[in-house]
Amino acid sequence: MDIDDPRVEENLSELARTLAKSGDSAFIKDLLRCLLTPSETADIAARWALVKALKQQVPQRQIAKDLGISLCKIVRGSRELKKPGSAFQKIAVSKLPVG
Repeated sequence: MDIDDPRVEENLSELARTLAKSGDSAFIKDLLRCLLTPSETADIAARWALVKALKQQVPQRQIAKDLGISLCKIVRGSRELKKPGSAFQKIAVSKLPVG
């Protein structure tokens, strides 16, 4: 499936609703491990760690060193975190502890 295929949005929306309804973090973790390759799982975990590090105001170069991710990904995450109303900002403000 290409990114511009309408089925991408349809299936992503359905997956999001399914995960939201489950309310079971162990199930969601297991499902993600079933859906994703080990490499994709590691990438998503690194992106989540990035959001937490940005929220704790860890310097970007330190994040790159600690997580082994590119400064481009870090800058992208930082922009998303600063964007009013973005999902990153909403989750960071409401769900993540301050470091």
